[in-house]
Amino acid sequence: MTGFGAGEARLELQGREVRVRVDVRSVNHRFLDVRSRVASSLADHAPALEELVGKRLRRGHVEIGVRVEGRVEPAPTLDLDVARSAYAQLVKLRDELAPGESVPLALLSTVPGLFVAAPNELGQELRAALLDAAKRACDAVDVMRVREGTALAEELGTRLESVRAKLAQIRLRCPALVDAQRARLRDRVARMMSEHELTLDETRVEHEVALFAERTDVAEEVARLDSHCDQFDELMNATGPAHGRKLDFLLQEMAREVNTLGAKTPEVEITRVVVEIKADVERMREQVQNVL
Repeated sequence: MTGFGAGEARLELQGREVRVRVDVRSVNHRFLDVRSRVASSLADHAPALEELVGKRLRRGHVEIGVRVEGRVEPAPTLDLDVARSAYAQLVKLRDELAPGESVPLALLSTVPGLFVAAPNELGQELRAALLDAAKRACDAVDVMRVREGTALAEELGTRLESVRAKLAQIRLRCPALVDAQRARLRDRVARMMSEHELTLDETRVEHEVALFAERTDVAEEVARLDSHCDQFDELMNATGPAHGRKLDFLLQEMAREVNTLGAKTPEVEITRVVVEIKADVERMREQVQNVL
């Protein structure tokens, strides 16, 4: 489900105040996909952030952004042994090539490895602050998701009732299909008889009508769609674990039944209603991707 949240936390690192901010953005996605964008100095903390956010949000394409105000790395320290050795060698070279010339200390700045990073012993404190900020961000995302979920539930409920109403229309019109086909077939046979002086075979007419009725019988598809609608409604109102994937599966099954219904229906008005049902189901499938 769509949502955005930001969380902040402050901490003291060796006398320095540091403020961390974690932004969490979630958009529609069928599964859970969590990605983080952090500075290289915070890369060690990215897996813990992704794990926490993934457990909290459970579904969606989620992006985590981290911003830090203040220096989190300890100041580098001068390697005195390397500096003394390098300067001694420079002095030796000076004595060999240009005795009496000065050897500026600035030359040491070009020596690789002269400064070394001090061990960061406060990583756990920094991680705790990042996770605290991430929890606050997830809380804000949840608030937006609840608000969106309320509107989404109303939208899905409205479309579900639309599907049920259209199925009722089909159920009312289907019995008339066979009678209409019988009338068309008799009319066609009557015209042929008048033109070619043929006799009417009532048994053959009824046999063709029976075949037509069997090919166009959609009672089974309508009944299954009704059952799927009932299950969808139950899941929408159920409490407990997330039901988004079950709803998605149900809508896939509904889409298959609607396609079969359209293929078996020769009547224009019923076909029009089937197209409207298909549009409702497709719209519900798009929306249900936002359901956890």
